[in-house]
Amino acid sequence: MPDRAPIPRVLVVGAGIAGMQAALDVANAGYDVVLVERLPSIGGRMAQLSETFPTLDCAQCILTPRTVEVGHHERIHLYTYSDVEAVDGKVGDFRVRIRRHAAYVDWDKCTGCGLCQEKCPRKVGSDFERHVGERKAIYTLSPQAVPNKPVIDREHCIFFQRGKCRACERFCPVGAIAYDQEDTIVEERVGAIILATGYDLYELSRMPEYGGGRVPDVIDGLAFERLLSASGPTAGKVARPSDGKVPREVVFIQCAGSRDPEKHMPYCSKICCMYTAKQAILYRHRVHEGQAYIFYIDIRAAGKRYDEFTQRAMEDERVVYLRGKVSRVFRQDDGQDSADRNPSADRNPSADRNPKVMVWGADTLSGQQVQIAADLVVVAPAFLPRPETRRLAEMLGLPVDEHGWLLSSDSNMRPVETRRPGVFLAGTGTGPMDIPETVAHASGAAAKVLKLFSRWEPPEDPWDFPKPQGSLDRVTLMAPTAAVDDIREQ
Repeated sequence: MPDRAPIPRVLVVGAGIAGMQAALDVANAGYDVVLVERLPSIGGRMAQLSETFPTLDCAQCILTPRTVEVGHHERIHLYTYSDVEAVDGKVGDFRVRIRRHAAYVDWDKCTGCGLCQEKCPRKVGSDFERHVGERKAIYTLSPQAVPNKPVIDREHCIFFQRGKCRACERFCPVGAIAYDQEDTIVEERVGAIILATGYDLYELSRMPEYGGGRVPDVIDGLAFERLLSASGPTAGKVARPSDGKVPREVVFIQCAGSRDPEKHMPYCSKICCMYTAKQAILYRHRVHEGQAYIFYIDIRAAGKRYDEFTQRAMEDERVVYLRGKVSRVFRQDDGQDSADRNPSADRNPSADRNPKVMVWGADTLSGQQVQIAADLVVVAPAFLPRPETRRLAEMLGLPVDEHGWLLSSDSNMRPVETRRPGVFLAGTGTGPMDIPETVAHASGAAAKVLKLFSRWEPPEDPWDFPKPQGSLDRVTLMAPTAAVDDIREQ
C-alpha cells in the first residue's frame, strides 16, 4: 500500500449532524462516502429537537434539507440500521465489515406509504419520543425519516412473539413485508475513517434524589423537546405525561448528574444552561400564564449571543432563576404522612387525584430553603458517550478517557486527529458540544480526510502510534500491545 495511492473513499460512522456534515463535505469534494448509522433513519439527536438556541430556529427546518441531501447524494452510500463489526488494514486501505440488521421489510419494494403502521395493532413506548409518546411494532422514527422505510420491532411484534396477526403483511399494497429476512454482512474498503458516534443522556433511574425515573411528571430535557415539537406526540402542546393536563408551574433542574464527582459525573455538560433557557422561553410561549423556575449552580453561556439569550429568559419571559441545588424531588402523595395529607381529600377524592411534584432546594443567594409544588419537573442530565463508542475504540486501538469519551492526539492543535493514522473524530463522541461547534468539528475532520487523499504521504509505520501525552492514569488505551504486534507481523 505505501507505493500506491489510498482508496479514495471514507467511512463515516454515525449519521447525526456531525456525520452528515462530514459526509457531505467529502462527497461534495468528489469522493465516495460510506455512511453507517445504527438507527433506521439519519439525523441523530438533532432530529429530536424542537428549536435551536439562540435564534429559536426550527430544528427540522434546518435538518430536513440536510437529511434529504444525504439520502439522495450520488456519492454517499447509506447503510442505516447497521453496525460496524470489524475493521482491518491501515491508513489508505481499511477493510470494514458492516452488519445490516434485518428490518423484516423489503426496502426495495416499500414505497413508504405508512399503511402498515396505521394497521398495526401493537403499541409500545417510543425511544425516539423518550417514552412520552408511543409507536407501533412496525415503525419509522419520525414523519421526516430518511430513509422513510419502516422496520419491525421483533421483540414487540405479535407475529414474532405469538405466531399470529400478520396485519402489516395483509395490508401492504406492494408485498414488502419479509418475516424471513435475516441480517446481512457487507464488506467495504476505504482509505480513511471518521467517527461521529454522538452521545447519550444520563438516565433518571441513576438519580434517586430526582425520583429515580419513577415519577411520571419528572422528565429529561430531551423528552421535553419532544413535547415542544410540532411533530412530537402532543403536536407541540405542553402536557403532563401523567394526565395530559397543561402544567402551570414547571421547574427546570440544571447540572443533574453533572459536576457531581461524589455521586455522578464530575464534568460540565456544557450546553445545559443554554437549552434549559431555550426550553423555559418556549414553555412561556406555549403557556402564557405559566411560571418557570430554573435551579442552577452557575450560568455558563460562553458563546455568541448566548449571554443575551439567558438574560432574555430572565427579563422578557420572567423566568425565575434560583442559584442552588435541588436536594429532593418526589410526588406529593409519596412524601406525606397520613397526618400531613390534604384534609379535604376524604371529602373530595379528586383533591389528590392529580398530585403535584414537590421540589426541595436552596437559594444560596438569599440563604433560604425553597419548596415548590410543581406540575412538571424537567431535568437537564449529564451527557455520556454512547456504549458503542468504547467498542469502536477497542476495535481501532484508540484511547478514551476515564468516562469513555474519545481522545484526540492533541486537544489543542490536532482536535480531530487520533493516534491511529487515517482515523479522525467528529462531534460529540469526543465530549459535549453545541450544534455550531459540532458542525465545525465535523468539517475539520472532513478537511483532514481531503488533505490525506489529495497529498498522499504514507507513514513509515502505520501502527507507530504517538505515545499519549500527560498523565496515563486518566487515559485508557484500548489496543493491547500484543494485539498491535500481531497485526504488525501479519
